[in-house]
Amino acid sequence: ADGLVAVDGEVTLTETGRHLAEVVVRRHRLAERFLTEVLGLPWVKVHAEAEVWEHAISDDVEAAMWAKLDNPRTCPHGNPIPGAGYRPPAVEPISALQGRTAALERISEELELDDDIMDFLDTNSLRPGAEVEVVARTPDGIVTVRVNGEHQVGLSEFIADRVYVAK
Repeated sequence: ADGLVAVDGEVTLTETGRHLAEVVVRRHRLAERFLTEVLGLPWVKVHAEAEVWEHAISDDVEAAMWAKLDNPRTCPHGNPIPGAGYRPPAVEPISALQGRTAALERISEELELDDDIMDFLDTNSLRPGAEVEVVARTPDGIVTVRVNGEHQVGLSEFIADRVYVAK
């Protein structure tokens, strides 16, 4: 009824719908960055809190947050902030990584919904910027990675398919 969605054999966003979606995503990711860097909330908890903030941030508050954070390009989990002018590098899931060390670029928003998984990733230093290398794979999909050349950790197939490294 608001002209945000078009149905023509498939459901798509209209130009207005896409713009509003980008505003909400931008404010969500900006709120995550603000909550971690300015307010010091744990990395694991900011996604849920940002879901509340994303609907309450005005244009003026958004501009002030951008300035305070010195124009961030990504949320703390590595996902690009729409409108930041950032072109992320090509990525692939850790599950596809073979024969090289790669920089962890981002965590899928699907994983951000699970506090236990996010705490596991954080505890094991699997955050954007970490260097990872696959050192073993089991037949049932467990991927063992070396993190920052130091410790090793096993990742389920579900997690290894949703944590992305630079190609």
